[in-house]
Amino acid sequence: MNVWGIHNDSLTTELVEDGFISIGWDDQPDLRGIRDGRQGLKRALAEQHPDAKPGSIAARAGVLLRFRDEMNVGDLVVAPYKPDSTINLGLISSDYYFAPDAPTHRHRRRVDWIKTGLPRTVFTQPALFEIGSVLTVFRVRRHVDEFMTALRSEDDSIDGLTRAVDAAADRSSEDDAAGDEPRASRIDRHTRDFVLETLHRRLSHQDFEEFTAELLRALGYQARVTQYSQDGGVDVIAHRDPLGVEPPQIKVQCKHHTGTISAPEVQQLAGAQGPGELSIFVTLGTYTKDARSIERQRTGLRLLSGEDVVGLVLENYDKLPEKRRALIPLTRVLVVSDSADL
Repeated sequence: MNVWGIHNDSLTTELVEDGFISIGWDDQPDLRGIRDGRQGLKRALAEQHPDAKPGSIAARAGVLLRFRDEMNVGDLVVAPYKPDSTINLGLISSDYYFAPDAPTHRHRRRVDWIKTGLPRTVFTQPALFEIGSVLTVFRVRRHVDEFMTALRSEDDSIDGLTRAVDAAADRSSEDDAAGDEPRASRIDRHTRDFVLETLHRRLSHQDFEEFTAELLRALGYQARVTQYSQDGGVDVIAHRDPLGVEPPQIKVQCKHHTGTISAPEVQQLAGAQGPGELSIFVTLGTYTKDARSIERQRTGLRLLSGEDVVGLVLENYDKLPEKRRALIPLTRVLVVSDSADL
């Protein structure tokens, strides 16, 4: 069994809901009609894009060849899902096919999704760096054991998956990852993973409540942590006015884990929201569709995922307390753009 990574950044929930993977380049017709392997694909691409550079044509032909010819039924697919920073694992269940009536991403393969919505914190940093390839379709070679272990694990709890993956990780591959091309998107993803992992590993639940209040202060709010308890109630109170007495009051609930928050948990916070009040749920994980539905229906309710929290940290890093910046040491640099033609 081969292990493949694929990036489908322009599609969202339909990939899992409809059970497929896909690539773009919709200006190319059904690839099954193009003969002579890589050379035939290169000729077809050159005809379609006469102004493209030879190197770009060769790289695109390689992606199409891998997707059409080299992937096999039964191979494992590792699909990072950008909107909520999770990872989906599935097995290819069909040969390449062309979906002419699809509005976009017509080049497809059927997939049986086995594990979906896995937090990135389940996997080691070198493995995450490998699947951050700038290519649309690529072979995963160095960290196969991690993804196979996660696929086959009978313990689907986040802690159980993490322990199993840690035990299976090939530590000797860590040095190899340093040789990968450090384009902008990979460095950005690596930084985001580092921030998320640090907040998950280095903070207790009570620390996370304090950190959430500090993040709100960095955003310009007055915020204080309520008395710490284990009852799952409101953890932070925030206001816009300096004295914290003028409405609206903002009630914040914090969940310090990278799992998925369900609708009942969100409903508990919504139930504590009084007239004219606002409420925010903050987690390092994600939310179910039902939980997101409550957010859409409830005025004044906002759900912040781990990816949202990381984004706020990066945008307001200089305003965070020194002790937090020491916990998450970052520096600003200029990096090579993904669009650079090297």
